[in-house]
Amino acid sequence: MNELKTVRIRCFALSLLTFSLLVMPAANSLAPQTGAVDSAARSCPAHEQTTYPKAAISNGTVNAVLYLPDANTGYYRGKRFDWSGVVGCLAYKGHTYFGVWFPHYDPLQNDAITGPVEEFRSSDGDSTQGYDQAKPGEPFVKIGVGVLRKVDDTPYKFTTRYSMIDGGKWSVHTSPRGASFKQELKSPVGIAYVYKKTLTLDKHDPVLIIQHELKNTGTETIDAQVYDHDFYMLDGVPTGPDTVVRFPFEPRPEKDLGSGARVEGTQIVYDRELQSRQSSTSFVNGYAGDASSYDFIVENRRTGVGVEQTGDQPISRINFWSIRSTICPEAYIHLKIAPGETAHWTIRYRFYAK
Repeated sequence: MNELKTVRIRCFALSLLTFSLLVMPAANSLAPQTGAVDSAARSCPAHEQTTYPKAAISNGTVNAVLYLPDANTGYYRGKRFDWSGVVGCLAYKGHTYFGVWFPHYDPLQNDAITGPVEEFRSSDGDSTQGYDQAKPGEPFVKIGVGVLRKVDDTPYKFTTRYSMIDGGKWSVHTSPRGASFKQELKSPVGIAYVYKKTLTLDKHDPVLIIQHELKNTGTETIDAQVYDHDFYMLDGVPTGPDTVVRFPFEPRPEKDLGSGARVEGTQIVYDRELQSRQSSTSFVNGYAGDASSYDFIVENRRTGVGVEQTGDQPISRINFWSIRSTICPEAYIHLKIAPGETAHWTIRYRFYAK
């Protein structure tokens, strides 16, 4: 009798073990490994460890916290930037590269977001898909956000809190070293798409790879420009004489950069530390017509902490913008996607600390 009882207990235990082995891999596709969460939590500032939906990723040397899209509880619910792949914090060798650069947080505010993040605009860069054709009260599309409602006849402003008509369908999958996002959206104005974005930390090197795929499933051509707004914050040190931005070409600002920033050869440097409410900004020319120009370095010359950003597409325009808390070389690429066609592009970030 005792032997039969023992056999039954062993069989039950074996069944539980088998069940756990079958279930756990599926769960891991939706949530990061506990070790990755703990590692990122130790590396990133306490204010990044919020209750907002998030995932932590790590390759053993680079740790990052990603905020996940959610229309009700997401960290970012504004109507300007793509909701996917928001990097709340990234740390390497005890240094941080992204973080909260803005003074006041509001989840609906257009720029209450941390980088790198992306914004899709119209082909001229000044509006967004379908806005100029829409009448007040009618819908237009912001790729990576959703179908929005036009308020009035004024030109498009990314600061306006347009109401959401349809945010599409988001799906997210995470792994120890990355996360993938997919938004499927249909609009009543012929614009529809499937947008996929994957963030992956290289298996061996301190590199973050962001891959994009945008398939046009509608009846209208998608004609847009998309740029990456990095919001670099190298250890939270203010923008100033220790800061340098390097280009593979001699940048030619369209206007004076202001606030002590100037061009020195292929670099933008600062004569003094930027103060609150000061900015250095201008659209920049001088880049080539191929992807070779998409190669920027932002570095703190005193500490040797920096990041190199490269892309695999030609630049359509560059806006350089910096304030005391963050510095941003914003490189645009042009997308023209006919119905049924798909566009792909990739951006890489190499982090270093000398």
